[in-house]
Amino acid sequence: MEQQTEQSCIICGQLKQEGIVIVSHFICEDCESEMVRTDAEDIKYRFFIGRMKKIGLQKNA
Repeated sequence: MEQQTEQSCIICGQLKQEGIVIVSHFICEDCESEMVRTDAEDIKYRFFIGRMKKIGLQKNA
């Protein structure tokens, strides 16, 4: 079995092994799960959007 290397999550900043990579930026499994469950009206939703902008996923105007 191959050993995965730890990567720094762009949301929480912690080193984790499990998660997803979007446009070469790592999001840990915990943050991914929390983002999916967060309601758009929740204050944390804006935090997640701000972090995601780091990887250039905002819509083109």
